[in-house]
Amino acid sequence: MAPLRVLCIHGYRQTGTSFREKTGALRKLLKKHVELVYVSAPLSVPRASSEEAPEKENGSGLGPEGDAEEEPKGWWFSDIQARSFSAQQLCEESLGLDSSVAVVREAVKVQGPFDGILGFSQGAAFVAMLCSLQEQKLEPDFGFRFAILVAGFRSACKNHQRFYSAPLQIPSLHVFGLEDRVIPDNMSRDLLPSFHDPEVLTHPGGHFVPAASAHRQTYQDFLKKFQ
Repeated sequence: MAPLRVLCIHGYRQTGTSFREKTGALRKLLKKHVELVYVSAPLSVPRASSEEAPEKENGSGLGPEGDAEEEPKGWWFSDIQARSFSAQQLCEESLGLDSSVAVVREAVKVQGPFDGILGFSQGAAFVAMLCSLQEQKLEPDFGFRFAILVAGFRSACKNHQRFYSAPLQIPSLHVFGLEDRVIPDNMSRDLLPSFHDPEVLTHPGGHFVPAASAHRQTYQDFLKKFQ
């Protein structure tokens, strides 16, 4: 049985490479069933003005959300002038979202097809938008059959509210930490009504992708429906 192919969307101030390193435990947990493919956002984030706090080191061996060796990237800026992002920032318009959608479109064209899509933090919020574009037939070539959103949230930007006009029908698994200080769990819960019949996996930790043996069954039970 061929493994499921999943496109992975990193968090703010990460890259595809750093996110791959930080999800080593997840890749190991799912290696028999899933191939994870990583892509980097197109927007360069000024290091001095990053708004989203780095995640703390934790037992999963995951480092801070920022990466010291690579230029940090983002999927959109909530503050157009400062070219910065905060999940809680109310804004009328954002900067860079169209370029980010184009990156995903190209990844699907060149590296696809993909069975599903996984996002973390800002990347998870972006995944919800991508699924909305797919269901609105605005991006018919995406072809994602499921979505996994880790530490996701609903964008506070006014021109993003069009993505939440109707519950998305795509099967979804929402993963979030009860001690997350970057994206508090209530923000992740606020995203749930945007999906029809969402599945939920909570963990007692903070801002990271959980991949302990205790989580394996939930991931596998969700994924086996698409194999």
